[in-house]
Amino acid sequence: MSTILNEVLMANRDYVAGFDKGDLPMPPGRHFAILTCMDARLDPAKYAGLSEGDAHVIRNAGGRASDDAIRSLVISYKLLGTREWFVIHHTDCGMETFNDEIMRDLLSHSLKTASIDADGWHDCCEGPGSAEGKYIDWLTIRDQAQSVLEDVVRIKSHPLVPSDIPVYGYIYDVKTGQLIEVPAAVEAGR
Repeated sequence: MSTILNEVLMANRDYVAGFDKGDLPMPPGRHFAILTCMDARLDPAKYAGLSEGDAHVIRNAGGRASDDAIRSLVISYKLLGTREWFVIHHTDCGMETFNDEIMRDLLSHSLKTASIDADGWHDCCEGPGSAEGKYIDWLTIRDQAQSVLEDVVRIKSHPLVPSDIPVYGYIYDVKTGQLIEVPAAVEAGR
């Protein structure tokens, strides 16, 4: 058994010993959803004051409004009653360190984990690689405020999203923990 697997299973055993959340209803109690990045430095429960059962948290690389993220938001509203949504990107995001061309090139040479230094991204190993990466839009980020605005606009203009759902746009500062409003995104999300 790996060390990580063992640690997770032991933590779960401790969690189960004091578990008292079995009666929570399926719909989120505070009726909102957050779309945010998968970055391990972000803890939406802490920065948004959440407890189990409060809100839906949808995470992906960059916190982007991908088709799957929008699918989850629509389910969150249509079937589970959320009435407000947040798009929260963050400073120092890994999605700012590459573009589609770089990712496609890395994947075409090797599927092993790459490394980054002052000269950019590098593969550690030789193949096998795959050309399948060229068919994916990696939704990279050049400018955080612009990407938040783009995602809010995409969500608000989606034909499956009712116009009366407000979508708020913020950037989480990984150095301070503060949520910083993106005014243009908040305006677009009204």
